[in-house]
Amino acid sequence: MFRADGQAVPVTLLKAGPCMVVQRKTPATEGYDAVQLGLVEFVKPQRINKPTTGHLKKAGVEGAKFLREFRLRHGDDDFKAGDQVLVDQFKPKDKVDVIGISKGKGFAGVVKRHHFRGGEGSHGSMFHRAPGSIGASSFPSRVLPGMRMGGHMGNEQVTVRNLEIVDVDTEDNVLAVKGAVPGPNGGYVLVRRSKR
Repeated sequence: MFRADGQAVPVTLLKAGPCMVVQRKTPATEGYDAVQLGLVEFVKPQRINKPTTGHLKKAGVEGAKFLREFRLRHGDDDFKAGDQVLVDQFKPKDKVDVIGISKGKGFAGVVKRHHFRGGEGSHGSMFHRAPGSIGASSFPSRVLPGMRMGGHMGNEQVTVRNLEIVDVDTEDNVLAVKGAVPGPNGGYVLVRRSKR
């Protein structure tokens, strides 16, 4: 997108709603303050299991497959089941955190997964992309937990903090956020007000 002064800004478009309050959790009943939000989108009824269908019907919400809970802070608006949560609560220049599941890359070695340097490429070295030593021999004579090794890369929860909102489209419930967000195109993410 282009700002008023002509500066080009890379943005990611996030369809952020309409969301409905499916359940209101209170200190009296659940022991803490939170709301459960459901993203309202077209979904076939048979794609939602029976317990969830009953849970949604109780709140008067239909077609919400993606449910997530948000803790409420002191001074936040009071919501009740069936209320709508739209993007009009955000405005340009607000800072948000975006939480999503990163793209899975399958099995990866230590050079790709942990950016190890590897060994020399020449002079008869037969040590190129191997991890090297993983622990001492006599003490503690075991591999310590958390040792960086090859394994499943990606497909884990990632939080990108302090992204700036460039534009808010209240008609289509779309947020234009400066920069990249985790996950593939069409993936689900959570958008919350920045905590830091």
